[in-house]
Amino acid sequence: MAILHKGDKKLLHAWAFYDWANSVYPLVISSAVFPIFYGALTIIKDADGKKINDTVHFLGIDFNNDSLISYVTALSFLVVSILSPILSGISDYVGNKENFMKFFCYMGSLACIGLYWFSLDTLWFGLLCYMLALIGFWGSLVFYNSYLPDIAYPEQQDQISAKGFSLGYIGSVLLLVVNLIMILKYDWFGFKDAGGPTRLAFIMVGIWWIGFAQYTFKYLPTSTHEGHGVTKRVIMHGYNELRKIWKALKTDTVLRRYLMAFFVYSMAVQTIMIAATYFAVEELDWGTQDSTVGLIISILLIQLIAIVGAQLTARLSRKIGNIKSLIVLIVIWIAICAYAFFVYTPMQFYITAACVGMVMGGIQSLSRSTYSKLVPADTEDTASYFSFYDVSEKIGIVIGMFLYGWIAGLTGSMRYSVVFLIIFFVIGLILLSRVPKTQLLRELE
Repeated sequence: MAILHKGDKKLLHAWAFYDWANSVYPLVISSAVFPIFYGALTIIKDADGKKINDTVHFLGIDFNNDSLISYVTALSFLVVSILSPILSGISDYVGNKENFMKFFCYMGSLACIGLYWFSLDTLWFGLLCYMLALIGFWGSLVFYNSYLPDIAYPEQQDQISAKGFSLGYIGSVLLLVVNLIMILKYDWFGFKDAGGPTRLAFIMVGIWWIGFAQYTFKYLPTSTHEGHGVTKRVIMHGYNELRKIWKALKTDTVLRRYLMAFFVYSMAVQTIMIAATYFAVEELDWGTQDSTVGLIISILLIQLIAIVGAQLTARLSRKIGNIKSLIVLIVIWIAICAYAFFVYTPMQFYITAACVGMVMGGIQSLSRSTYSKLVPADTEDTASYFSFYDVSEKIGIVIGMFLYGWIAGLTGSMRYSVVFLIIFFVIGLILLSRVPKTQLLRELE
């Protein structure tokens, strides 16, 4: 097969197509089917559908069910933040990104399949699969994101980054619709209840992820520069690279301040995206309405609007610049969090979901492409720079999810956790406004 060069349309499409492959995980597992499945397992209700008990006994301790999944999620992201600098450093040192990306892709896919056997009797196994799936997804993104400056020129990066998110939304929605039909019309497929197709959805996610990723792996270059052999010091190479990046940031004021802002506002964005469905399961009064249908409809609404939102954000950035666009998006996020405290009905949640969809994909896509543009153009160690970016994001999620779970357990309501996240958005907004207006940033505006 002929080698595709930087900027080649087929190469760019192959890179963006990995979003199509792996986005079924954050939608079906993180956002839609698994949270509903987890809530059904861990929440005891009376005949009228009112919650009686949501305590889960695990490792000899009684946990609030939301607090437990928040802590497990935080622990998973902590593992990712520890592993990613080691692995991304090795990939740059050895000169092989694709194999590492494949490893995490396959581990995450198989762990999704393992969720089929999740039950309260085997809670440790189910939570382990949940952890490994999360680690696999985010671990593969370290290497996926680091390919962007290697395969696309700066003027292509906003658009191809947005295309990736859009493909992800479309592909994941298609699979979720199939899962929804199977769950609602389980008798059509020979199931006795909705439990069978719900568990089958986890297997379908794993197969989808592995299968469609092969197109990306077919065209992505195995390495982008000449690598080196593995030595005794290779394990610490990633941390050495991070220390080098940290030192470089001391003299790169623009990139340093941008990363500080990203760390804080991303902490809130990612926490909301992970916990949104748990919030809806726990806090909304669904009445006689089928909460499963309502929740999946709201998730579909988010995904479909996010396709438009990612593209509109790319256009907005071309008109007013990356930094100003991010400031606009953060202001909208603050308004969403404030409104969420007063959300009690499904219709109010649908309105909130629509607003989240409009800014969700946009802020992720623009944050990634802005960072890609700010990375020094003459560097070969792009994986290490993106490892620093990803570690910042993951540590932020660890803090965000831990605080979210702690406040929910302390107050007995996730509403106060959502409002608390406004603080992070405000701080991120202030930090972003302090990014110096250098010539490089003027070129981004």
